[in-house]
Amino acid sequence: MSEERKVVKLDEQRYVEVVSERYNPLVKRLELTCVISHFGSGTPSRKELREVLSKVYGKPPENIYVRSIVSEYGVGKSLAKVNIYDSRERATAFEPEYIIKRHAS
Repeated sequence: MSEERKVVKLDEQRYVEVVSERYNPLVKRLELTCVISHFGSGTPSRKELREVLSKVYGKPPENIYVRSIVSEYGVGKSLAKVNIYDSRERATAFEPEYIIKRHAS
């Protein structure tokens, strides 16, 4: 069972590849694992990632929470864990308070 991976361009040098996508029906969220390639530039911000994924998945940015972005020094690749909720109410019920505060700004 081979699925095509989603690849989204952030700009000329950076792109996001969704390597894992799983829907959690109990929590009503889509759980993503993404590899961000950003050779020669900095790691994209959580805000940039939310906006791009919002366009691809058709959900408002308020329903998208970037749990973590882990970068390796000098490699130009980062691993991101992202949750996309069906509704804002579900997000506030399940996401930790510190994650919600990170996305408030």
